[in-house]
Amino acid sequence: MNPFSPIRKVYQGIADRRQMFRLFDRHAQRPNRDHVDAGSLYLGEWFGVGRAEHDYMLEILPPLWMRGEMFALREFLTDSITSVFYTLRIDGGTRYYHAYCDLNVARSPAEMRDAIVERESWPVKAMTREERLEHIWSATHDDYRGYAGDRWLPEHRGKRTVLCYGGRQGTTLKLLDELTDDEIAAKLPVHLRHLPIQAAA
Repeated sequence: MNPFSPIRKVYQGIADRRQMFRLFDRHAQRPNRDHVDAGSLYLGEWFGVGRAEHDYMLEILPPLWMRGEMFALREFLTDSITSVFYTLRIDGGTRYYHAYCDLNVARSPAEMRDAIVERESWPVKAMTREERLEHIWSATHDDYRGYAGDRWLPEHRGKRTVLCYGGRQGTTLKLLDELTDDEIAAKLPVHLRHLPIQAAA
């Protein structure tokens, strides 16, 4: 449905509790929700949370396991994919993260941890084009995002769409992956619009 890289940051900044719960199921509107395994959609997604959100999730249920700087929830999203929360020291500070990992893959939580540390240790604050699109998708209200349906060409059906303001043309529904640089900038919060674009690793 959506071609994702294996591990990807899906929200810039620190998600508060309301945003965290929205991000837990950011593909809730996907077509055939009850008939298609969503594991590939969620696997590898991660974002930052606050300490209060991290601690809340630790206390809400006994974790499935705790290992050093991470713990896994005992409620699974799919057969083997669940939430893993991290407490990581990066650039001299303590930060908190949530990620979806496949516990059938022995090193999945550790590989996720390493990827988060690498990404958050970039010397220059920047975003890739993919991160910009993922942030737009994560931050857009459900009423203004969705999936291409039967009115779209067959090759576009099931792809993510967002509503864009087109000036005199009014609002139009566009494929998320086909937004122009100007449309992306208009949809990002002001503090993210002018960050340099980092090439994906």
